[in-house]
Amino acid sequence: MKAVDLYEYLSGNEYPGRGIAIGRTPCGRKIRIGYFIMGRSENSRNRIFVEDGDGLRTEAFDASKMKDPSLIIYAPVRVLNGTTIVTNGNQTDTVYDFLKEGKSFEDALRTRTFEPDGPNWTPRISAVVNGAKVSFSILKSADGSDAHVQRQFFDYDELPAGEGRIIHTYETNG
Repeated sequence: MKAVDLYEYLSGNEYPGRGIAIGRTPCGRKIRIGYFIMGRSENSRNRIFVEDGDGLRTEAFDASKMKDPSLIIYAPVRVLNGTTIVTNGNQTDTVYDFLKEGKSFEDALRTRTFEPDGPNWTPRISAVVNGAKVSFSILKSADGSDAHVQRQFFDYDELPAGEGRIIHTYETNG
């Protein structure tokens, strides 16, 4: 795997959409998590992060401008018994509920698909961090339509010190 500078990587992509970056500090003692959102529509750009207990949720910056909350209002970060869940949509709650019942991250996401926002079919990206173990997932259209979903999972037992991984919804300009 080729190492890249996160700033350079993201600045070379006009619209990476939403993304999750997780890395280990150079000293190797801590994990850092980053989550970002962008939006094309006025509705998508009209949201902010608000602390909610151990996690975060989104809310409308200007409630009078909100048109459809279904894909923009959600909890992107929740914590359950030391496990941090980060996603780009309401699948955060699905993962949380499955983990609370003793089920797996993967099983939770096998019940979900990409966002119903055709023709984009925005991928749902998710991650969980439990101690040193990091898992990512992306749920995306397999063929550019709403007919078939492709689910991919990536597991890391321990990230090397000073390194991280990123997953985001769009490779080039959405």
